[in-house]
Amino acid sequence: MIKITFPDGSVREYEQGVNGLTIAESISPALARDVIACGVNGEIVELNRPIVEDSKVQLYKWEDEEGKHAFWHTSAHLLAEALQELYPGIQFGFGPAIDNGFFYDVLLKDGESIKEADFPKIEAKMKELAGKKEPVVRKEVAKADALKQFAADGQTYKCEHIEQDLEDGTITTYTQGAFTDLCKGPHLLNTGAIKAIKLTSVAGAFWRGDASREQMQRLYGISFPKKKMLDEYLVMLEEAKKRDHRKIGKEMELFMFSEKVGKGLPIWLPKGTELRLRLQDHLRKVQKRFGYQEVITPHIGSKNLYVTSGHYAHYGKDSFQPIHTPEEGEEYMLKPMNCPHHCEIFAWKPRSYKDLPLRIAEFGTVYRYEQSGELHGLTRVRSFTQDDAHLFCRPDQVKQEFLNVMDIINIVLKAFGFNFEAQISLRDPNDTEKYVGSDEDWARSEAAIVEACKEKGLNAKIEYGEAAFYGPKLDFMIKDAIGRRWQLGTIQVDYNLPKRFKLEYTDEDNTKKTPVMIHRAPFGSMERFVAVLIEHTSGHFPLWLTPDQVAILPISEKYNDYAAKVAKYFDSVGVRAVIDSRNEKIGRKVRDNELKRIPYMLIVGEKEQADGTVAVRPQGGGEQSIMTMEDFAKKINDEVKEMTKEF
Repeated sequence: MIKITFPDGSVREYEQGVNGLTIAESISPALARDVIACGVNGEIVELNRPIVEDSKVQLYKWEDEEGKHAFWHTSAHLLAEALQELYPGIQFGFGPAIDNGFFYDVLLKDGESIKEADFPKIEAKMKELAGKKEPVVRKEVAKADALKQFAADGQTYKCEHIEQDLEDGTITTYTQGAFTDLCKGPHLLNTGAIKAIKLTSVAGAFWRGDASREQMQRLYGISFPKKKMLDEYLVMLEEAKKRDHRKIGKEMELFMFSEKVGKGLPIWLPKGTELRLRLQDHLRKVQKRFGYQEVITPHIGSKNLYVTSGHYAHYGKDSFQPIHTPEEGEEYMLKPMNCPHHCEIFAWKPRSYKDLPLRIAEFGTVYRYEQSGELHGLTRVRSFTQDDAHLFCRPDQVKQEFLNVMDIINIVLKAFGFNFEAQISLRDPNDTEKYVGSDEDWARSEAAIVEACKEKGLNAKIEYGEAAFYGPKLDFMIKDAIGRRWQLGTIQVDYNLPKRFKLEYTDEDNTKKTPVMIHRAPFGSMERFVAVLIEHTSGHFPLWLTPDQVAILPISEKYNDYAAKVAKYFDSVGVRAVIDSRNEKIGRKVRDNELKRIPYMLIVGEKEQADGTVAVRPQGGGEQSIMTMEDFAKKINDEVKEMTKEF
């Protein structure tokens, strides 16, 4: 018999070799119907995988991210199986589950391509195969046998993957029907649970993300266990299109992109710059209360700086190539991270234990070479600004500093009406070689995060393998107005970078000690945060934040002077107003300013000019009223004061 420990701490005994499905059946028939995958000591496996020793077990349903991952992973294989039948000679690349569905990279023979018009026949074939309830069979294979099998099938890319990335003892295949794929899993027991399927898009993708290699086609899709879920998802997609930050950002004149400037390099227009600076000022006020000092560091740094930090080894392939100086023979890089620069600030002069904690903040712009096919508006760019800060502290200060950062993030996110979830990202216990630092340091830093969350009463989900290479982290996820999850703020505990930079302070006993470093970014990046905020609010920003609070609309050119007088008064009392003085009908002006999401429109004409009033029209219609300039300005400022009193 073996002991199975459940998430609530309860323990049951089962015969050795029991599997997740049998365990679910022993609890309730309803659970057995709903369960999709099984977690065994942190590893997600199929429900029929034998458990041979005492283990911690968790059963995952569709509602769980782990359940969705297994469901969509099998759906990716189902897509490949359908393509194999429809397009003989097709080559397969990689086909993983992703945050929202799955994709598969493929290359058709003879220069053929898959178009969106082909989606219905592919979906029909997938549904046909799913209806057969084909078992998904896992098999461990030797490297030589795997190479032989996939070479016989003519799968060039699979063979390259086996030769370059896989070793004996690590190779598993999964077979359903006539399709076999290299895969670690996990998967569903059979394809029958996949009831609703939708292919969503097709894009280009270079093999292995290498622009010098062949360009494949990447087919994206999503699937569900019920058709109703797909219908709801499609409604959400339509709503998401209306909220697309790229569309709204253009209508509101917030930001732009230029092919001449370069792909993935956003340009902030005047109104977007106002918005961004106001966000930064909001955070500045909060962090000043917590003792932060702001710095500015260069946009480039010596390559050796990032070699020392370890970023070059871990992110070099995702960075822009080094800049060579022909005369001195030096190499510089566009800054991929701010933290190495901040380490050098700490090292600039001797530090005492009395100087700690030292809290250094920067709105620092960094650069990453994202593949062009991955770029997407402000959410995936090559240049972005992090609201970065690094706290250097003594080991006994780590927990309190971490708690303080949690308070900052709570204040910042609550200002926008966001409710957040938290995720503790720890290193993968089965693959520790990809992380730097000692086991002792990792244990201390992971414990600090877990304890801080308990102290705050924050029910954070633990994810293994999601830590940064230098330390564990606490990530904050928000749900937007239509239910999508976004990762925004983050806090990371780092014992390793200070050691790599040989940072030290003089302790109370006059010995040299190494500080602990906490990385922190409440917004995450200004670009991504603004994109999420646009899509969450549909561009209807809080009154305190929006670039223009008021649009003044003269009925005709005769009243432009009065409009200017109103605007000048508003400016004197801190109300942000813009005048639409175009020679257009008032209806057109109202429609155009509605698109710009300006909270209030003030219509002025002969009567308003004579009485010193404004006709107030709220965004989206609503009850209209006549007010004096002074009363309306007080109304705006009172609303802003009420909104911002908590921060």
